[in-house]
Amino acid sequence: MIKKAGILTIFLSLLLFNVYANNNLANTTKTEQETSESTKLKPDEVILDHIVDAYEWHIFTIGHTHISIPLPVILYSEHSGLHIFCSSKLHHGHGKYLNFRIQETKPYKGKIVEVLPDGSIYRPWDLSISKTVFAAFISMLLMLWIFLAAAKRYKQNPLSPPKGIQSFVEPVIFFIKDEVAKPSIGEKKYEKYLPFLLTIFFFIWINNMMGLIPIFPAGANVTGNITVTGSLALFTFLITTFSGNKHYWKEIFNPEVPWWLKFPLPLIPLIEFTGIFIKPIVLMIRLFANISAGHIVMLGFFTLIFVFGQMHPALGYGVSVFSVLFTVFLSLLELLVAFIQAYVFTLLSAIYFGMATAEHN
Repeated sequence: MIKKAGILTIFLSLLLFNVYANNNLANTTKTEQETSESTKLKPDEVILDHIVDAYEWHIFTIGHTHISIPLPVILYSEHSGLHIFCSSKLHHGHGKYLNFRIQETKPYKGKIVEVLPDGSIYRPWDLSISKTVFAAFISMLLMLWIFLAAAKRYKQNPLSPPKGIQSFVEPVIFFIKDEVAKPSIGEKKYEKYLPFLLTIFFFIWINNMMGLIPIFPAGANVTGNITVTGSLALFTFLITTFSGNKHYWKEIFNPEVPWWLKFPLPLIPLIEFTGIFIKPIVLMIRLFANISAGHIVMLGFFTLIFVFGQMHPALGYGVSVFSVLFTVFLSLLELLVAFIQAYVFTLLSAIYFGMATAEHN
C-alpha cells in the first residue's frame, strides 16, 4: 500500500511539474516580465480549483490546452425559460452563451448567471450536473455494482463461504450491524434503520477513498462539498425527527430536571430544542471540514515544490523530496481518516436514532 501511494504521489508531482515546465516553454517569446507573471504559480487558485465544484471536469493541462470533460448545464430563468446546453459553450468560464456566463466576482463567484438587457445580473435556477454531482453518480453506480454482485453471489450460493466481492462487503456489513446499529439503537429496532446506516457508511467511505485518487473518474471532492454533507445530515435529521416517540419529545420540552431550570425561563427545554438542529449541523461541518482539510494540506505540500522552484530550480528539486515524503505520509493518514469519518457519521446517526426511539426506563 505504501509503495502504491508513493508511486501515485510521485506521478502527480511529475505531472504538475511537467505542466509548469510546458507553460514556461510556451511563453519564451514573451517579455521577461510577462513570462514571470503568466507562469507564476498561485497556490490558492490551485487548491481552490480542486476542492470547489465546477461545471466541467478538468483532467489535465498541456501548455495552454485544457483537457476537460464538459458536463450538461440545466438552467431555468424567469426571464428566458428553460435552457439545456453543454458547459463547453462557456469556454472554460471565459465566454458567454445565450447571455449566460460564469461569474468571476462575488456574490455569485463560480456560478452561472444571466446578464439581462439592462446589464444587471440574475441568478437562475441551476439544476446542472456539476463535477460533484457527476462524481456522486459514479460512486453510486460503483456501489450498485458492488452490492448487486454480492447479492447475486449470495442468491446463487447461500451456504458457501464468502468469495470475491463478498469477502470485502460481508465483514463491513457485520461490523456496522453488530458494533454500530445494535448497541446504539437496540436489538429490537436496529433492522429498521440498518439499510440507511449501511448506505451512508459506504457512500461516504467510497467517496472519501475516490477523492484520494487524482485520476479520472476519481479525484472529485464529493464529501468535501458542504452541500453533499448537508444533504446527508438532513436525511439523518428527518429520520430522527419522524422516528421520535413520546418519551423523546417529552425529554426535549419537559425534561426531568429541577423546576427552576424550566420556570420561569425554560432554559433546559430551550437548549434541548436547539440541540435538535445543532446535531445535524455538527454532522455536516465535521465531515466537510475533515475531508477538505486533508485535500488542502496535501495540495499545499505539492505547491511548495513550485513556489520554491520559482525562486530557484535547485530549491524546487530539494523541496520536492520532502514534499513527496510528507504527501505520502498524509495519503496513508487520509486512508485512515476516510474510514473513521464514515464510521463517525454512521455511529452518530445511529445514536440519534437510538435516542429518538428509546423507551422510558
